[in-house]
Amino acid sequence: MNVATRENAISKVRQESPPSMTENIGTLFKANLERKNPAVIDLSDPLQPLIRSYAELNARADGVALALVAAGIAPGDTVGILSLNRVEFIESFFGIMRIGAVPVPVNIKLPSETVRYILTDAATKLNFVDEAAKTLVPRERINICFDDDYEVFIKPGAFDAVPVLGSDLCCMPYTSGTTGKPKGVYLTHEGQQWAANTLVKHRRLTANERILISAPFFHKNALVAIKTAMLPGASLISLPRFDASQALKAIHEHKVTMITGVPTMLYMMMAETDLVESLDLNSVTTVSMGSAPASDSLINRILETFPNAEVQFNYGITEGGPLMVGWFHPEGKSRPLGSVGYPLPQCEYRFEGGCHDKEGELIVRNPGVAAGYHNLPDATAEKFQDGWFRTGDILREDEDGWLYFVGRIDDMFVCSGENIFPSEVVLLLERHPEIVQAVVVPFDDERRGQVPVAFVKRGPNAVVDEEAVKQYALAEGPAYAHPRRVIFVEEFPLSGTNKIDETALRRFAENEGERVNGGQ
Repeated sequence: MNVATRENAISKVRQESPPSMTENIGTLFKANLERKNPAVIDLSDPLQPLIRSYAELNARADGVALALVAAGIAPGDTVGILSLNRVEFIESFFGIMRIGAVPVPVNIKLPSETVRYILTDAATKLNFVDEAAKTLVPRERINICFDDDYEVFIKPGAFDAVPVLGSDLCCMPYTSGTTGKPKGVYLTHEGQQWAANTLVKHRRLTANERILISAPFFHKNALVAIKTAMLPGASLISLPRFDASQALKAIHEHKVTMITGVPTMLYMMMAETDLVESLDLNSVTTVSMGSAPASDSLINRILETFPNAEVQFNYGITEGGPLMVGWFHPEGKSRPLGSVGYPLPQCEYRFEGGCHDKEGELIVRNPGVAAGYHNLPDATAEKFQDGWFRTGDILREDEDGWLYFVGRIDDMFVCSGENIFPSEVVLLLERHPEIVQAVVVPFDDERRGQVPVAFVKRGPNAVVDEEAVKQYALAEGPAYAHPRRVIFVEEFPLSGTNKIDETALRRFAENEGERVNGGQ
């Protein structure tokens, strides 16, 4: 990373508050070295789980730090991590930060040209890879393979973490790039300390938790989960990639208390009906979801599957904390169905561009807001203003202060002069008793501009057809928002972050010769 570029991006932050030293977040779990419970249970091989204690994890993170220093990596340098979920990912992640360098977790499911763009844009000095990701990284770069030379690379010995300023960068994840090239996000040591501590306190997490993570480690959902598991000394159970049956078996075998992921992952787990009925899932006390809206019907099914669980939403984005709302109301009021939560302490917010002051684009300010985008001064100036971040999300607030997600500004489309947010149509359709899951995508239409097209997965023994779905939407919601076409699917294609791949759905519709023009 260009140091001058970094300093320029965060100079405003330093001007607003005098530079102050803070704890290097690479040492987040050092208070837990005496704990007897595992820090990580790596299920890359379910028959032979790899278990690391906190003392072992700390020693190996120190070993990574010593090796990086010996390799000439300096504070401020960027180091890529390209791998499926595994304990070495966590070791290297914390080890990189301990020397004041900046880890860049990379989505290895992206096209190879996009991965190479990220590595070039971030100017990584070294990359940690697994065997599968080797081909994504140019050979001329320094690459350390977890499956090959990693054990030789790391060095034994203790390492004193480099002192850092609160405004120093600790991590640079990249946005998904769904609306353009991925953007590197400047996350600071102070901001991520605040996010981890706030979430642990708000969720009342303790060392007794056993947290299953099957979302990819490069995704913000998993990165937050790792830090919030490590801070109180909980045990993290890791799957290399999401697999519904393996996740359910892990819950049963390892007495998991908390699962985290996106709604699609929960849909897929509950579709394994025979397995659900045969396993003991009563250990789960928390189901945490984020990154996409969840219908009331999904929440009810989760509560049936995990009878001792509380369902929590995590609304947040990479740039904005990522933490913005929590689960508990200060007056003890119950969360209404459909709400994404209540604003957390120290999280200021306002709405802009809506019909009234309780709805519009969410503008947020908290200690975790990013310092800007890497090498993108114009985008930084547009999105980050005086410590505030423009989320690009439309939310509304009820009279008790609960927040509700309406949709992304970028996702909104116009049909016959009416604004439509796909997420609102999805939540409407998923209230139908025979619809398990739905996705709504705009398709071009000569007369109306764009029209909503619904992709629907029916429940077992369901008989609902296209016309019935249309009539249901017309009866239960605004006429202009009803889907002009309904396409039934057996399963939804997934992206690298386990979200539904809308591009693949478009291709499916085109390949099937589905006509989206016409209709009423």
